[in-house]
Amino acid sequence: MQQRKSRNGYPRSFAHPRYWPTWLAIGAMHVAAWLPWPLKLWLGKAIGLAAWRFAKRRRYITETNIRLCFPERDERQQARLVRDTFIANGIGILETATAWCRDPEHLRHRVTFKGQEHMERALAQGKGALIVGVHFSTLDIGGALHALFFRTDAVYRPHDNPLFDRFMTRARARLYETNIDRHDLRGLVRCLKAGHAVWYSPDQDFGRDASVFAPFFGIDAATVRLTAKIARITGAPVMPLMYHRNPDDRTYTLEYLPPLEDFPSDDEVADAARVNAFIEQAIRRHPEQYLWLHRRFKTRPRGEPGFY
Repeated sequence: MQQRKSRNGYPRSFAHPRYWPTWLAIGAMHVAAWLPWPLKLWLGKAIGLAAWRFAKRRRYITETNIRLCFPERDERQQARLVRDTFIANGIGILETATAWCRDPEHLRHRVTFKGQEHMERALAQGKGALIVGVHFSTLDIGGALHALFFRTDAVYRPHDNPLFDRFMTRARARLYETNIDRHDLRGLVRCLKAGHAVWYSPDQDFGRDASVFAPFFGIDAATVRLTAKIARITGAPVMPLMYHRNPDDRTYTLEYLPPLEDFPSDDEVADAARVNAFIEQAIRRHPEQYLWLHRRFKTRPRGEPGFY
């Protein structure tokens, strides 16, 4: 029997047994958010190492990505980076729980923010600002820390599980002014034209129809056209943002770079390559913190065999 839905599209009741594991996961995230920091790190590392050992499909994807992107490293160094990637992403789960379930104000002493002047000058133009973020394991805690300094909207992908989607959306609503479905181009443009800053991460493979092929770590990667399209429509400056967990695993650095100059151009591939070049630059600072677990190169030029 199909479950009735409320006006917002969610089921009227999440009491069905199929949602019990989700409730358990949400409860665990609330508990984890309040753990002492050393315990969070220990638990995150344990989760990451367990995934590294048992999530064979994700490990294969990660190994493939790292072999492709870091050919200059020998097999031992690549294997170490794979392991470190799983650890960093395990810690990222605890960081996400902290970002979603607690007031970010308690994290203020943990962040160093650089380059605010670039963002302030961009917003002063009155055309909004398109923030280019990256899918690091620190994505959600980075957003929470960013919200301490700038009011921002964010583009997101709705979760397939409606209960978890509601939890995630409500959590992010505390951090961002507006949560914009990634398919809602009009909503994104509307926010920028209203002078808002919008956090947008263009570093995943959204398929052939939405993309052009541009170099990423020396490999042709399907790269979304949307970054340049949005900048062309709105005139909003495109702001590269770097953020990472520091080596002490207790503090974070967020840094704005100057906006991309003469962007967009008349060349879609060149524009996509410039965005990818920034993303690669950000990843090379702390490569283990990137989400290498996703199939970044799943779409290949016609006639070229797949990597996975």
